[in-house]
Amino acid sequence: MKSILEIYTLASQSVRQVLQADTVIEAPNWHPSGHSLLINGGGRLYRVPLDAPQMIAVDTGFAQRLNNDHGISPDGRQIVISNHRDRGSEIFLLPATGGEPRLISPDAPSWWHGWSPDGQALAYVAARGGRRVIDVYTISVTGGPETRLTQGEGHCDGPDYSADGSQIYYNCDRDGHAQIWVMGADGSNQRKLFADDQVNWFPHPSPDGAHLLYLAYPTGTTGHPANLPVALCLANPDGTNRRHVLEFTGGQGSINVPCWAPDSSAFAYVRYEPAQS
Repeated sequence: MKSILEIYTLASQSVRQVLQADTVIEAPNWHPSGHSLLINGGGRLYRVPLDAPQMIAVDTGFAQRLNNDHGISPDGRQIVISNHRDRGSEIFLLPATGGEPRLISPDAPSWWHGWSPDGQALAYVAARGGRRVIDVYTISVTGGPETRLTQGEGHCDGPDYSADGSQIYYNCDRDGHAQIWVMGADGSNQRKLFADDQVNWFPHPSPDGAHLLYLAYPTGTTGHPANLPVALCLANPDGTNRRHVLEFTGGQGSINVPCWAPDSSAFAYVRYEPAQS
């Protein structure tokens, strides 16, 4: 597949193509400076300067089997990655400039998804005790014990903090197909934000608290596969005023992680096209 990294600007409802790659690239994050994006591809991490777009490899030390669950700290000084080793995906921190990763997650498999706005906590999903059920957890950026927020009610994924850090948005299929849910940052008051026939994943609140972005799969989709006709949807943070803003071929890799511009004026995503033979 050919990967196309793009930016959608809300005010003008316009799309800017940043770059194309003949390999699979995924999951853009926006640096807090607004000057670059962070993506992954082929197990590695890349920085893409927006003033002169190109893929510049980030030194991740021994971590060479990254998946698409990575991000940048609110102060821009650290990067979090999810890297596969013998026991599965584990969460690590490293300097934003690159360097040797430091293990954060106490067990595996663990996949990172959200960084609290105050920079003190990470939200992620994990399977524990040999079970296949995926739950939402949080942990301090310094490591230590993890806190389990969901209790096996269904497959949960994509936790991301609200702008003020008081809530965590996530998707869960606990009462059927995947829908968008929200809860307190301590796991309290878990509730479904809305219900529709689409299969909805990866909610991302905007930094200014005005919008909620999420990925909608066709009815009947199982999991979050790649290369399906999907839509990127915007809603109010309370789930009202939902509307499709973009439709393309994508899914896995398109917006797995926080992808808003720091000023909330735009978001980044990846779509995919068949490579030319």
